[in-house]
Amino acid sequence: MLLNLSLLGSDPVAFFRLLLEISAALIIAITVHEFSHAWMAYRLGDDTAKLQGRLSLNPLVHLDVMGTLLLFLVGFGWGKPVPVNHLRLRGDIRTGMAKVALAGPLSGLLVAGALGLGLRLTGLPLDGIPLLVFFYNILLALFNLIPLAPLDGFNVLQGLLPSRMAFSFSRLEAYGPGLLLLLILVDNITHLGILLRLLSPGINLMSQLFLGERLI
Repeated sequence: MLLNLSLLGSDPVAFFRLLLEISAALIIAITVHEFSHAWMAYRLGDDTAKLQGRLSLNPLVHLDVMGTLLLFLVGFGWGKPVPVNHLRLRGDIRTGMAKVALAGPLSGLLVAGALGLGLRLTGLPLDGIPLLVFFYNILLALFNLIPLAPLDGFNVLQGLLPSRMAFSFSRLEAYGPGLLLLLILVDNITHLGILLRLLSPGINLMSQLFLGERLI
């Protein structure tokens, strides 16, 4: 939203309409994402998230105040992490954690796919909240699949690697948050659009598949 502050002076109505539309789209994307983590963990035998009220589509139980605020200010934020007791997951722990991690991004792609195909088949215009819900669900899904801790992609990749490689890869977990923060800071300071360049092929692939057109 910082990039749209100039709109506040020239067209306040348009600014606040955009603010509401972005808010609605982000709330939907984050809520579905976090709920899906909790749902998969519960399906695999861990009811920790359920007991804490996270097996719900109520946005209030999933939104983190600071994470949501930063989403609007710098374009990067987070939902409230879903608690998972890996010892309670059935089967192999790494595989179970990978499934729980993958559930979040996969749910976002499913929501975007259903919405995109629905709009394409009905011929309804893709603008406003539907466009933003489509875009942010894909953006959130692809961003979280980057294999850096604490993003979901780290646990997904760790679950896919052979045991010895997974053990070596796990040693990088402590460096993930720092590397991710550095990447975001460099991106915001230099305006190089590194993350957008990284994610745009996937965004365009999904939008071409579901909508029949590119978004970026």
